Amino acid sequence: MENEKKSQAKILQEKLVSQRKNAVLILDEEKIQKADKFCEDYKEFLDCAKTERNAVEKCVILARENGFEEYEPSKAYKAGDKIYYINRKKCIILTVFGTEPIEKGIKIAASHIDSPRIDLKQNPVYEDNEIGFFKTHYYGGIKKYQWTAIPLSLIGVIFNKDGEQINVNIGEDEGDPVFCITDLLPHLATEQMKKTLSDAIKGEELNILIGSRPFRDDEISEKVKLNLLNILNKKYSIVEDDFISAELEVVPAFKARDIGFDRSMVGAYGQDDRVCAYTSLKAILKCKNPSKTVMAVLSDKEETGSDGNTGLQSAYMKYFIADLAKQFGAEGRTVLSNSECLSADVNAAFDPNFPEVTERRNAAKINYGVVVTKYTGSRGKAGTSDASAEFVSRVRQLLDKNDVIWQTGELGKVDAGGGGTVAAYIANLNVDVIDVGVPVLSMHAPFEVTSKIDVYMAYKAFSAFFLEK
Repeated sequence: MENEKKSQAKILQEKLVSQRKNAVLILDEEKIQKADKFCEDYKEFLDCAKTERNAVEKCVILARENGFEEYEPSKAYKAGDKIYYINRKKCIILTVFGTEPIEKGIKIAASHIDSPRIDLKQNPVYEDNEIGFFKTHYYGGIKKYQWTAIPLSLIGVIFNKDGEQINVNIGEDEGDPVFCITDLLPHLATEQMKKTLSDAIKGEELNILIGSRPFRDDEISEKVKLNLLNILNKKYSIVEDDFISAELEVVPAFKARDIGFDRSMVGAYGQDDRVCAYTSLKAILKCKNPSKTVMAVLSDKEETGSDGNTGLQSAYMKYFIADLAKQFGAEGRTVLSNSECLSADVNAAFDPNFPEVTERRNAAKINYGVVVTKYTGSRGKAGTSDASAEFVSRVRQLLDKNDVIWQTGELGKVDAGGGGTVAAYIANLNVDVIDVGVPVLSMHAPFEVTSKIDVYMAYKAFSAFFLEK
């Protein structure tokens, strides 16, 4: 009877035309509350994992709580065993062994836990007109002006001349001091505001304000610098040369917060790509008795091209898989060639404030679910793997079968710019791969925004992928 009341055109429209809707209009209240609850632990993760080292440390804690043990090359593993492997304290691979032979391939979710930030130079401490500063070198793609006049924390490690590791974390606790980068007052910024946004603040002007009180002694110069070094020496037992063997990262000091009167969104630093790292991590932590061996890879250096021995252009993941294959009498290349991967990375959400950079029919939207991105790259798809139609079909069916709300999207208009993920490097290992992640507003800003429903749908997508029979 219902169809009789509809016009032929309406019936055809429902049958033939895409009917994707805002997830809030599809989900019942119980499922929306599940998404909101899921994001409470997600916000806590963001607050304690602002650097790749901190993220690995938190992952190890969660892994151990869920029955994972550190990988031992000499140990024989069987179906159901859960292990983790750490590469240089900056990336981690979690694995649950499946019941099927490993030569039939594994299921990989690969994300990254580094985010755009500001690093200290090797000789950072200096004084200028009786004010103390750190010299810096920014990391990854940032809009430099966004990093001025906001509270900043200093997190990382220092190795002294004896090789002793000193952990540094200043600005994250409520009673800590914070740091900042100064900016010009508008009254005197006439010339600055004539410049383009990219030139208004130069890289060498991203100097961190760290103190202003001089050491009480009239016989020396640079009294402020000496006072600051003295404070650091008393607290950490370091001298100026120890900064040479340090990795110190400057990140926003603010915490993850709910956004909106409806609390529907999460605002925080580093959601690119810790939102996909966390959701794939939670999926594998909850994964029991998978058919195929499953693996969550949380890597470093994606924001600078995945180079270096902790990035996915290196061989650490390939070697690890080869070692596992060898234990089961298989070849690493055979395992990889039969494997599938979800490159767990974010995409840009459509922003009505800046509609001109996106092509609306192919732009991701917040609250429309996890984004399946067939290709990334820039302009003529440079730097992408471009997933095959066959694999896109597989992923599409998987998500639909498991009631995962999803959408498709690309990173802006064809000639507007673009970007890449780790997908291309995994595809180079002869693995079927596609990008699946969360749409983000204000991507690469010190405070990024995601939808709680989209975050939860990412978790459901990775869970379905790992547990697929």
